[in-house]
Amino acid sequence: MLERLSVMWMKEFLELKRDRWAMFRLVVPLIIQMLVFGYAATFTVHHVATAVLDLDQSQQSRGLISQILATHRFTLVDIAKTQRQVTHDINDDSATIAIVIHAGFARDLANGQQGQVQAIINGTNSNTALIALGYLEQIVAQYSAQHIGAVIRTSTVYAAPPQGIQLRTQPWFNPGLNDRWFFIPGVIGTLTLMQVVSLTAFAIVREREIGTLEQIMVSPIRPVEFILGKTLPFFLIGLGDITFISILGILWFHIPFLGSPLLMLFGASLFLLATLGMGLLLSTFSRTQQQAFALNFFFVNPFFILSGFAFPIAAMPKALQWFTLINPLRYFLVVIRAIFLKGVGLRALWPDLLALALLAVIMLTISVRRFHKSLD
Repeated sequence: MLERLSVMWMKEFLELKRDRWAMFRLVVPLIIQMLVFGYAATFTVHHVATAVLDLDQSQQSRGLISQILATHRFTLVDIAKTQRQVTHDINDDSATIAIVIHAGFARDLANGQQGQVQAIINGTNSNTALIALGYLEQIVAQYSAQHIGAVIRTSTVYAAPPQGIQLRTQPWFNPGLNDRWFFIPGVIGTLTLMQVVSLTAFAIVREREIGTLEQIMVSPIRPVEFILGKTLPFFLIGLGDITFISILGILWFHIPFLGSPLLMLFGASLFLLATLGMGLLLSTFSRTQQQAFALNFFFVNPFFILSGFAFPIAAMPKALQWFTLINPLRYFLVVIRAIFLKGVGLRALWPDLLALALLAVIMLTISVRRFHKSLD
């Protein structure tokens, strides 16, 4: 028995050695995914886009702002002059957090009263907002302790102990920073990506594996008609999934839907076209369903990690941030969360919708050409 087993083992190892693609699948995807998860799968937040409105324009207010920015947790994207400019930065996702220092900040500190600082947070990404708020509270508390210590050292008599700084937070679009309001819209895009890509890839590979693809190609049906016949049902299935999960999130989890259903439908259609192109492209590289499964796992998981669904893109290395630009899920998550929680329109979302349209055209074009080539 051991002799027969040793022969079988030898045969399997020899086949594995001869199959270079199998060796590639066993080694390279593990290395790449380990690097992706190691660098991208982190809840540490760096370079949070920050807008500042300093209405006090004092040495103390500038000192607080400098201390906040010196930590490199926050990156200054705008020095606002008015409250309207702060509102514009938050609405357009130019800033994740806005720090407002009210007039009289230095005077209140000098009189031993609490200096008022307001933090306006974009609550559509509650995970990043909570982490950034925690950082800001620590920095403000540290600055307040330094100020109180300086006052005590320089003052011999004080009627009452100095009060320091009070940070008042005001989350927008998600007042309670409810995680479900952040995750449920993201789940809609993630589940749709996984299902549509796998269904498209497996359906075409299955035809090739059982030999019916050649029979279909010698029939009067043209390749374009075959592709449309295979992808259109999955496009409709994807729309059905998005509609079903959206209704479930609204009715069961009480997620607010403040935007336009037509704009949601338009954005979902662009996203589905891009995912169909991805699934069709995977099918051109696969000869068996096992290969399609391996490629599906290899591509979809990193796309999920690099989408900003759970881990902030700003915390990733620059190389991975550039890689996220070809990820359709990244843009769709921005669109769907903004439509659900902000109720914004085309004026605010056109850059992400344009990116989805370009990715859809590019992926479908490459996929259809490769599919024609694989048939030849």
